[in-house]
Amino acid sequence: MTRSAGGVVLNLNGEVLIVRQPNDTWSLPKGHIEAGEDALSAARREIAEESGVTELLLVKELGTYERFKIGLRAEDKSEKKRITMFLFRTEQTALEPRDPHNPEARWVAPKGVAGMLTHEKDREFFRSVVEELS
Repeated sequence: MTRSAGGVVLNLNGEVLIVRQPNDTWSLPKGHIEAGEDALSAARREIAEESGVTELLLVKELGTYERFKIGLRAEDKSEKKRITMFLFRTEQTALEPRDPHNPEARWVAPKGVAGMLTHEKDREFFRSVVEELS
């Protein structure tokens, strides 16, 4: 099992950051925790790479969940991930992804986020924490 970290990032309008990956899959920004990195540092790095947002105010840790990665054919059982997520706020609005594997980022109203997330486990996690965002 691999370890990943990421975040639910809110802007001043209360919108949530989501990112597009290859094959038009959408998720909250997150990625692998690298050697020597803790979950919070990995979350900050992944958010910056996938969206360009670097000014992040940590609100709290939201929890951890597990899921399989998204592969070329829907759910790929080759890699199970344990994902730790944090809640951040930012005043940044411009989105400039740096990671070629995540070519697009968007701000979405909280009520529309779950419907855009590709992976069912991501949708379940978001629905479980949406009340904590306000």
